[in-house]
Amino acid sequence: MSSTELPSVSSATVLPTVAPVRVEEEEQLRSVRLPGMTLAVRSRPARREGLPRALYVHGLGGSSQNWSALMALLDDTVDSEAVDLPGFGDSPPPDDGNYSVTAHARAVIRYLDARGGGPVHLVGNSMGGAISTRVAALRPDLVRTLTLVSPALPELRVQRTAVPTALLAVPGVAALFTRLTREWTAEQRVRGMMALCYGDPSRVTPEGFRTAVQEMERRLRLPYFWDAMARSARGIVDAYTLGGQHGLWRQAERVLAPTLLVYGGRDQLVGFRMAQRAARAFRDARLLTLPDAGHVAMMEYPETVATAFRELLAETAGRRAEDGGSDESMDESMGG
Repeated sequence: MSSTELPSVSSATVLPTVAPVRVEEEEQLRSVRLPGMTLAVRSRPARREGLPRALYVHGLGGSSQNWSALMALLDDTVDSEAVDLPGFGDSPPPDDGNYSVTAHARAVIRYLDARGGGPVHLVGNSMGGAISTRVAALRPDLVRTLTLVSPALPELRVQRTAVPTALLAVPGVAALFTRLTREWTAEQRVRGMMALCYGDPSRVTPEGFRTAVQEMERRLRLPYFWDAMARSARGIVDAYTLGGQHGLWRQAERVLAPTLLVYGGRDQLVGFRMAQRAARAFRDARLLTLPDAGHVAMMEYPETVATAFRELLAETAGRRAEDGGSDESMDESMGG
């Protein structure tokens, strides 16, 4: 059964009253209506006019808040925007209830097409990495560079610690988990999530922990929270099983954009052993490995990731200069 065959919760019938999403100082959060969906978009204006645009895509169970630390460090380099995928963060569920990787990629493409302004530096984490890979393969005209932090690309041997997350894809498991964990507090849930996602949870500041608890409390009040989680998990599993030209590894080979890959040595969800395979698959790849990082390196080591991102942009800009090409000629070479 595909993720689109399960009973859905429509955004048209769900109007929950919950606490507002946290917006950091100098950030803005706006709502963008697109065909079949409404996306919340978090932005942090660049320090000066004319800087290139970057778009960030979060992973399963995440939101645009996952990028706030990195966005703050890069406001002298890019004009940053981060999307809340349909059903996550402050975005309501998609009208059709489709949470497949392809549907999420379609949401990103629709936003970029509506936004205009040429290709962006596309950045994705985990599920967002798989989504961004698909976007870059299908629409090279939209992607100037690609940065993937622990991308959820298919693994033949899934890590044991990743199995519970994958089980959310099984029909009925999310409902069962909800019943079994009904007495868990938001604080207990956040501690468990951080133990799974961080290489060293002690790096989380007290303020960061409080913010995560508040966000968890908000999400648990959303009637579609577990539906979005389960369907998106099913979408990842379905994407893992696709072969041929639609397979994620095949699409990785088709990506034209210069690509930065970031892998954590303590990642419990994406195998560190996949780093070398990814580096071979993407035709223009550079690899950053962080032995002490977990699944969300951009939150654990934002300074290091920011430095690598700047180096990627500098390298590609230098390459364009050597080739005597402008942004417009680069866009043409990318199919724009």
